[in-house]
Amino acid sequence: MILVAQVSDTHFDLGPRNTQRVQRVMEFFAGLRHKPDAILVTGDITDSGKAEQYAEAKLAFETEIPVYAIPGNHDDRAGFRTALLGEPASDAPINRSHRIGDLTLALLDSSIPGEPGGRLAEETYRWLGGVLDAAPPAKPILLALHHPPAHLYSPIVDGISLADPQRLADLVAGDDRIVAVLTGHAHSAATTTFGGRPLLVGPSTASVLSGEWELDLPDHVMDYAPDPTISLHVIGDDHRLTTHFRTVPMGGRIGVQPA
Repeated sequence: MILVAQVSDTHFDLGPRNTQRVQRVMEFFAGLRHKPDAILVTGDITDSGKAEQYAEAKLAFETEIPVYAIPGNHDDRAGFRTALLGEPASDAPINRSHRIGDLTLALLDSSIPGEPGGRLAEETYRWLGGVLDAAPPAKPILLALHHPPAHLYSPIVDGISLADPQRLADLVAGDDRIVAVLTGHAHSAATTTFGGRPLLVGPSTASVLSGEWELDLPDHVMDYAPDPTISLHVIGDDHRLTTHFRTVPMGGRIGVQPA
C-alpha cells in the first residue's frame, strides 16, 4: 500500500490563522499509525508569492515525510524555486516527477505568471511525454496540477480553470497506467471523471468556496469557518486507487478516540 496525502491552497499570508491550520494538519499526519509515504501540495502555497510567505510555508511543512509541491495562480515561480527548491530564480514551468515505490507521481505546473487561469505549456507537455516514456510498464501513475481541467459548477473557479483541457484528456485516456488526476484551486473537495479516469479535487486547508447551488450574493462565496480538510489517496497492491477525505479539527485531540 502506498499512501499519498494531499494538501492544497494553504495561502500562507504571514498571519497566524493559515499557518496554524497547516501545523494542525501536519500534526495529524505525524500521528497516523501508517504515516503518508509523501505529502503533495497542489498549489497556492502562498497568498501573494512573497519571499517571507515561502519562508513561513517551508517552516510549517518541515517533516521527515517527503513533501512535494507545485505552484498555483497565487504563487510566484521564481520565489517558489529559490525558497522551496533551493534553485536559481526562473519563470520557467516547475515540473517534477517522483517515484514512490511502484508509483510515478508527475507534478505539472499549470500556472501562468500574472494570470489566475491555468494552461500547460508546450515544454510541460514535452516534459510529461518524457516522464511517461521513462515510467515502468504496468505500474501506476498519478498526475497532479493546480487548475482543474473540468467544469465543477463553481461560480469562481470555472472561469479560471485549465485552458484547452481536451489535450490533457486525450493524453490521460491514451495511457492505462494513469490511475487519476489530482488538482487543487477549487477550495472544495470534488470528484468527477476526466479522460476516463477519476479527477480528484483536493480541498483547501484555508477556506471553502461555495458552489452555484449555495451562492446567495456574489460577495458571499468563501467560507472561513470550517476546519481544514485534506485528501488521503491509497494505491493498493492491485494499483487500484481509493481516496478518503478527512476534516482535521482545530480544537481538541487529534486521532481516534476510544469507544
